[in-house]
Amino acid sequence: MRIRTAALATAAGTALLAAAALPATAQPSAAPAAASRPGVTEGSVSAADLLAKVKNCSQISNGKYRTDEETPATVPVCGKKNAVFWKADMDVDCDGQVTAKCNKDTDPWFQADTRFHQSDGKPLNAEKLPYVVVPSVSGIWNYESAGIKGGGVVAIIYNNKVEYAVVGDTGPEKIIGEASYAAAKGLGIDPDPATGGAESGVTYILFKNSKASPIESHSEAVTRGDALAKKFLQEN
Repeated sequence: MRIRTAALATAAGTALLAAAALPATAQPSAAPAAASRPGVTEGSVSAADLLAKVKNCSQISNGKYRTDEETPATVPVCGKKNAVFWKADMDVDCDGQVTAKCNKDTDPWFQADTRFHQSDGKPLNAEKLPYVVVPSVSGIWNYESAGIKGGGVVAIIYNNKVEYAVVGDTGPEKIIGEASYAAAKGLGIDPDPATGGAESGVTYILFKNSKASPIESHSEAVTRGDALAKKFLQEN
């Protein structure tokens, strides 16, 4: 989980602002996101339809989360039928297997493990697998008792794009808003773990009691996610 200090945030500020502005100016359509992973569909449910169902928040968390260590706590976890959601930023998580893009040289916070593992027991591969980080269990919110589990399916919405991911890691108890290198890249967000990410505008919808199996199969997450998203629209 990215726990940015004020100094690092200041040093990376220009790059973050540039990354946040890029999709609106340089990527007017969803095509670049699809092209980043050839042959993988993000499903048939539109971002607009999903966002219409999460306009209002029925808060289920006992408090609110920070998006970074130095920011105020402003983000609640909200409840819907068979789903929870939050609206936050996206910090880039590179934890898990060591790859060319995710390692100690590229990521100042790198850890060679993830809370949930592949079917072969290895940590997840942040460079290849879109996954979301949930806050560790605390008095603010308990993801486990809310029906959210490792491998659970998530719809991430950003800049009118929908990407399906899995719950792959846990982070600090008081911070929210993080996803893997692959998740950021698929949405057209700068995936650099040190200076990339999006400062705001990211919606995460987590489907309760769902699971992509095996967890490392993104195509399985997309297939299940599309069906769950359709059900979400019908039920809410």
